[in-house]
Amino acid sequence: MKKATLFLALFLGLGSMLNAQWVSPGNGTTYTMSNLVDITNEVVTFDGTNYHIHSDLTISTNDVLKIDNGYTKVFVENAHITINGTMICENANRVVIMGDPSFTMLFDNATACEIKKMYFSDGAGIKLIESEVTFDDVKFVYFTTEYCHSAIDIFNCDPVIQNCFFMLNEGAAIGSPVNGQSSPKILNCDFDSNVDGANIPQINLGPGSEDTIYIVGNFIDGTYAHFYTGGISIADLMGIGDTKILLKDNVIKNNRYGYNQQGYHLSSMIIGNEFLDNYHEDNPMNGGSGISIYGMDENNKAVIRDNVITGNLWGITAINGFDIDLGTEDDWGHNEIHNNANSGVTYDLYNNSAYDIMAVGNDWGTTSEQEVEDHIVHQHDNPSYGLVTFIPFIGYDAVGETEDAAFVVAPNPAQGRFTIEGKGKLTIVNTLGQTLLSTTLDGQETIELPQGIYLVKLDNAVRKVLVK
Repeated sequence: MKKATLFLALFLGLGSMLNAQWVSPGNGTTYTMSNLVDITNEVVTFDGTNYHIHSDLTISTNDVLKIDNGYTKVFVENAHITINGTMICENANRVVIMGDPSFTMLFDNATACEIKKMYFSDGAGIKLIESEVTFDDVKFVYFTTEYCHSAIDIFNCDPVIQNCFFMLNEGAAIGSPVNGQSSPKILNCDFDSNVDGANIPQINLGPGSEDTIYIVGNFIDGTYAHFYTGGISIADLMGIGDTKILLKDNVIKNNRYGYNQQGYHLSSMIIGNEFLDNYHEDNPMNGGSGISIYGMDENNKAVIRDNVITGNLWGITAINGFDIDLGTEDDWGHNEIHNNANSGVTYDLYNNSAYDIMAVGNDWGTTSEQEVEDHIVHQHDNPSYGLVTFIPFIGYDAVGETEDAAFVVAPNPAQGRFTIEGKGKLTIVNTLGQTLLSTTLDGQETIELPQGIYLVKLDNAVRKVLVK
């Protein structure tokens, strides 16, 4: 099975593209828009209602641009804004910065930037290079890809992007390259139909830094994209570092695919998300997974709990190499994985590798063991694939415990070993249906087994035993 190509581009020529027409002196001065009108020799002007930036503008290291004087509207005309120092926007009312397709903004080694309640529109992108920036309640709309590959490109930094809104940008909303390490915190944002005419996800990240990548509480919808976009991709294709990911409480719907994790040395916790109807891909071999884990080896890891995965072409695809935990006997998965189908066939979990997957304690939308088996592709379908262990699952009652079983099992739960007392034909079966012991019991026998859940049968009576 193939996956959609990732477009994680290198940042070329960083820092050399801007040639400012006014540069602050770097002596620790704080500037307002009104100050700039007075001192920039008409680089910044004011028409009585709105500000205009006509040429390139740089706020140098040690200097501050502060916008806090109520409603402000700034038109940027074919100009670049560079922040090497600090930018602070803390208005009660929203600041609007509108440009043309040549308007760009660069934060280069900027520090302590707090950008709140702003509206960026109609520019060519915002780039962060090794810069401390927090965006809070900021809107990003109608950006082109003439300068950046995303509305916000990040390189070797860990920005905070929270309570923000990204809509109808030509490229990804947030992106980082294959040759850098960035761990943004993307919290409670709304992503609506970004990416026009390319198979690129709305959040498109390369390797993480030492910090964890947080993608929490976001709504990512591709319904109105002109060319259906992906949801989220995080990839380390060059084996740069150890990327840690928390993907939690997001709704990812109506994209080409939901979440793609690909490459070397990635480790994720995928908890409490909804992956819904990510089926907008004409060829199911190129995408359509609710979750795809594509590893170079077992160091691509994912713990997947409490998610809803439904309406996708593929529920979960597991490709090449990985260490995937969808639920164990001691820690059930509690994922809802059902009604993921293409070409008239349901594919709730496709294990396209030689690695085994534990997937205990999930809801597969049925109580029939055979139906669950039919909706999972693994070793039973192809001997070269790894085994998926999915029993017990929520609603599973293929073999029920006999309440009046005429024998005793103690202790239960057991710590490694337990004793069976009774008379009759004794059979012990594991959750894969494999018979571990078949003998005749006449009296008492002590059994020692590894951690797991077992069915102990004595004639027609059945007990479930948990070994810790």
